[in-house]
Amino acid sequence: MSALLTQLGVTGPVSVLVLVAGAALLVAAACVVARAVVGPTILDRVVALDALVVVLVAAFGLHAAVTRSTATLPILVVLALVGFVGSVSVARFAAKDTQ
Repeated sequence: MSALLTQLGVTGPVSVLVLVAGAALLVAAACVVARAVVGPTILDRVVALDALVVVLVAAFGLHAAVTRSTATLPILVVLALVGFVGSVSVARFAAKDTQ
């Protein structure tokens, strides 16, 4: 992994920060997936999947920052919109279900 960061021009303390951020995102994704599997209600699963979308957006943002590329920006926008629309749709569905 270090060799890959060196090829991208990321060296020194920044490479350590990138590795720590990547590890944190990996742990967060694992926790969110576990919550989505274990969640007792559908709303718990929806919140977990929404958090997974946030982790994916952060991972793509980290990739864009490391590679200094703007090619992933449309992916970030689409993921953010899909996460928002999905959450609002489920919230509306759950609100109608409780009435």
